[in-house]
Amino acid sequence: MSKSIKLLAVLGVVASVAACAKEAEEEYVVVEPEPISYEPVYTGKYK
Repeated sequence: MSKSIKLLAVLGVVASVAACAKEAEEEYVVVEPEPISYEPVYTGKYK
């Protein structure tokens, strides 16, 4: 095989290995939910 074909084959292998390499993990952001506010309880008139 000629040198150019070998070079293209090596570059193809290197590119495929680089493409299949471990991808960077996505960063997950956890947001704390706000506390639930309760509705006022009816305690009688004008208390």
